[in-house]
Amino acid sequence: MFEQLVSWDKSLLLELNGSDSLFFDGLFLTVTQTVTWIPFFLALIYIIYKNNELRNSLLLLLIISLLIVITDQFSSSFCKPLFHRLRPTHDPEILYMIDLVNGYRGGWYGFFSSHASNTFGLAFFLGLLFRNWKSTLVLLCWASLSSYSRIYLGVHFPGDILVGTLCGAVIGTLLYFLYLYLNSFICKQRKYYSSAYTSSGFLVSDLYVFQAIFAMTLVYVILMAVYLSTKF
Repeated sequence: MFEQLVSWDKSLLLELNGSDSLFFDGLFLTVTQTVTWIPFFLALIYIIYKNNELRNSLLLLLIISLLIVITDQFSSSFCKPLFHRLRPTHDPEILYMIDLVNGYRGGWYGFFSSHASNTFGLAFFLGLLFRNWKSTLVLLCWASLSSYSRIYLGVHFPGDILVGTLCGAVIGTLLYFLYLYLNSFICKQRKYYSSAYTSSGFLVSDLYVFQAIFAMTLVYVILMAVYLSTKF
């Protein structure tokens, strides 16, 4: 049964990996780079700082930092060395069937995906924090796009992404409840009844700015894809 699952995982990867489009090669190569999302992250920090007292802001940033460390290190420092599952780009069975982009292969081991764990962990945590369906949708789109880029580039199997997604979702949710518990000792709980605020106290107009920055980042990604398609 396990061997059958592995076989399906490899077959699905070969269906989803790469394309004959230089545009999409450049697009997903840009999407997978952390530097692409710096404005996105800065917008999140700004929203947290602007909509919370200083003590609460520091607690949130501490919890988010802890979330990234846990999801990243559990994948990179524990699971990958433990399971030793080769990335598709290093798997001798399908090595020469992978559609590489600009020679990018990644490290040796890939189970499970740190990208998926990190992004979905953050998406679930912030989605629960903001309590705004549009922002949650943006966060899930960002996490999904970043995670799929790893399959497109051939450096992760779909199973690596699935497990990373589930791990990130669990860790993000648990750390959200840890935040609620710690926050109950730090800040007085308030109720928000105005439509200008989400139920958790974030200005909806600030979240619109965050959503706009996500949209502008996608425009940047598209422009970079056009540029890189002329360079490959």
